[in-house]
Amino acid sequence: MYKCFGLKRIFSRAAVLILLAAICCGALFPLRYGISSAAEASAERPVPLPVIMYHSVCEKAPADYIVSPLQLENDLIWLKDHGYTSVSAQQLIDYTNKNGELPQKPVLITFDDGFYNNLSIALPLLEKYDMCAIVSIVGRYTDDYAPADPHADAYSYLTWEDISQLIASNRIEIGSHTYDMHSRDSRRQGCAINPDETPEQYSYTLNMDIGLLNTELHDSCGISPVVFAYPFGALCRESLPVLRDNGIKISLTCREGMNYITRSPDCLYGIFRNNRSGLVSTEEYMSELTKELPESQ
Repeated sequence: MYKCFGLKRIFSRAAVLILLAAICCGALFPLRYGISSAAEASAERPVPLPVIMYHSVCEKAPADYIVSPLQLENDLIWLKDHGYTSVSAQQLIDYTNKNGELPQKPVLITFDDGFYNNLSIALPLLEKYDMCAIVSIVGRYTDDYAPADPHADAYSYLTWEDISQLIASNRIEIGSHTYDMHSRDSRRQGCAINPDETPEQYSYTLNMDIGLLNTELHDSCGISPVVFAYPFGALCRESLPVLRDNGIKISLTCREGMNYITRSPDCLYGIFRNNRSGLVSTEEYMSELTKELPESQ
């Protein structure tokens, strides 16, 4: 049965609603606008963050992915002389979670692949110039290659004991560069999804790989990585949920350009990095690295 309402009752309810709306407009809207204006007035500008991507540091002939110890030292001197302060992954994570501040001119220093010379040559230079860095390792290189031919500056990879030593320095954070997806062939490019792979299949494959390295780092070194470096910079949107599920809070690409860090944790996924080729001088490289910075920087 339908229920009928008299016109007088309808008009009475309408009057009450109009009155409430008028009160809300007069009392709540100015408050909301006041809060918004205050937030806009106090909003922090994004912090420019240049990121350096090194690989091997040794006395071999400089190449696209090899710099000499002197080149690395000259880079660190240049950064010091121009007022830059190296920041850690944890500092960036804290800042984006509204906890703490970043220095006026931050720079992030990263090393990929896990070469032994990151310990034997790079670490002493970082200590000398009071800087820190992220070293992203490939698990299989540490398991298979490092024990077979350890501790040669020119070509060896880090052992688990070496990695623990880096961690103990309190200057190095260890990132994941996958366990065994650092390869390119007709089937897969790095850890990107294959054209014939379903999202579910891909998620399982990447989860197994990242999970294996996470387990080995936890068991051998007592850490869980929060940084992930995409092999060859080959990324895909399907990887992000997997990284998040595995505790990754920063992902590093090979795309070159400037980063702008905000108070949002999401800005740390897909960080741009400029590869440090040994074929250019410190001045040439740093000019390219910092070209997007405002003149005041």
